[in-house]
Amino acid sequence: QVQLVESGGGVVQAGGSLSLSCTASGRTFSIYVMGWFRQAPGTERTIVSAIHWIGGNTYYADSVKGRFTISRDLAKNTVYLQMNNLKPDDTAVYYCAAQKTTGRYDIWGQGTQVTVSS
Repeated sequence: QVQLVESGGGVVQAGGSLSLSCTASGRTFSIYVMGWFRQAPGTERTIVSAIHWIGGNTYYADSVKGRFTISRDLAKNTVYLQMNNLKPDDTAVYYCAAQKTTGRYDIWGQGTQVTVSS
């Protein structure tokens, strides 16, 4: 099994930057895609970004294009989300998640809070 642990959340002012990390352990060879999701109070969880673990192809939600960058370090079993020019609407709990060959995001981290003040 794969286990995921996020870190790097915090409180920043609008326009600031923050970097999130998610480290995988266990059967990391089974990872196909790693993604970042977020959920604000009273809203549905939505995908922010994703990266193919081996090929490196990336996806970004329209709301974060040009501001967020996803990357991964295979040697460290870690995926990152660099968040620049943060906006109050980015405030949410951010989760990393992993797809195995099932194509489903069925492995999730515990979440890390990101708060952007205006």
